[in-house]
Amino acid sequence: MARPSVGVLAGRTAWEKKRRPNHLRADARWLALCDGKPPRAGFQDNRRPPVWEVSAAALRGAPSERVCSLAQPRLPVQGWQPGRPLLAKEDQAPSLLLGDARPSLSGLRTRTPSTRIHHLAVPKLTHPQYLQGRPVSWPVLGPAREAVASDRVRVLAQPKLRQVQEKGYDPFTVRPAACRASATPRILELSEPLPRKRWQK
Repeated sequence: MARPSVGVLAGRTAWEKKRRPNHLRADARWLALCDGKPPRAGFQDNRRPPVWEVSAAALRGAPSERVCSLAQPRLPVQGWQPGRPLLAKEDQAPSLLLGDARPSLSGLRTRTPSTRIHHLAVPKLTHPQYLQGRPVSWPVLGPAREAVASDRVRVLAQPKLRQVQEKGYDPFTVRPAACRASATPRILELSEPLPRKRWQK
């Protein structure tokens, strides 16, 4: 069967577009879902707006002494001092920010430290028997050079012989003495499995 030509397909597509409606028709269910939810039967819209007018009685009311005392700002604690300003004077602020001048210290009071302050300012001394860490390299003392090593020290100073390299040692070979050894009764007792794990034929 031969394929239809391009012109036939284009004409059919244009004819189908003409038959399509420009808008969809909504049924009754769609219209019901589009409607807003109605309020309840006993609902009363009596909420006050965020901004409301002050009544005339409230405007003519006179506050009591208690209300006046509560309206006063809270006083700071006795001995409280405000934070020190960052700059000494307001007129020096631009120059200080730009680094042109330094704050004046003439207004500061001169204080004389007490004997206790002087005592606390003294750095802590080290212990008389304290020894500092030894340097990385230091000279060997004369007695250490003239010392004579004992026979035991000489034996320990010898390097360990490698049997694998010299005699062709095989680590998997069992010694004849181990083959002729017999286990003790205690070893035989420990080698047996537990009674609950024995396989019953």
